[in-house]
Amino acid sequence: MASQLEFWFDLGSPAAYLAWKRLPKFLARSGANVVYKPMLLGGVFKAQGNASPVTIPAKGKWLVGDLARYARRDGVALGYPPGFPINTLALMRGAIGLQMRRPERFGAYVDAMFDAIFGRARDLRDEKVVAEVLLAAGFDAAEIMALAADPEVKQALIRNTEEAVSRGVFGAPTFFVGDEMFWGQDRMEFVAEALAA
Repeated sequence: MASQLEFWFDLGSPAAYLAWKRLPKFLARSGANVVYKPMLLGGVFKAQGNASPVTIPAKGKWLVGDLARYARRDGVALGYPPGFPINTLALMRGAIGLQMRRPERFGAYVDAMFDAIFGRARDLRDEKVVAEVLLAAGFDAAEIMALAADPEVKQALIRNTEEAVSRGVFGAPTFFVGDEMFWGQDRMEFVAEALAA
C-alpha cells in the first residue's frame, strides 16, 4: 500500500484548481501524504510539443463545459479570468519560493491564487490586483515579488519543470504514485486505487 502521492500543478490550470479543491478530502480518506510539485505548464507544453486545450476551439469549448460539470458536482465556483490562459511565471515562482523559504505559508498562497484566478476570475495580469489578492490573504506583496525575483527560486522552478518533462508530464494536474502517472482531476479515483494497491 503506497502512502505518498505527488501533485504536479500550475496555477493557470483550471483542472489543477479543481483537483486542489478536492485534495483535502481525498487525502483524509486515503491517509496518504502529498508532495506538492509546482511547475511551469508553459515550459512543459513547449518541451512536449503540447498546447493549452483552450487554444483549440472545439476542444476548448468542450473542456470548459466538462470542467463546469465537475465544479457543479463538487460545489466549487469556477470562472475564467480575462486573457485566459494567463502567464503564471511570476505566480509560480512565488509558489515555489514560499515552498522553499516559508513552507508553512505555501498552502495558503496556492489557495489564494487559485481562488483569485478561477474562483473569482480576477485579472492577475495586473500587478495591483495581485497585490490586493496577496494582502487579503495575509501576504506582503513585496516579499512575494522578491521571492519571485530570487535566482535560487527561479532555478528551482526550472528544475521542477525539467523534472516534470523528463518524467513524461504533459499537462496539469499530474499525479504520481511511485512511477505510475495519472493526468487530470478526473483521474483521482485511479490515484486512490493505486494508493490502496
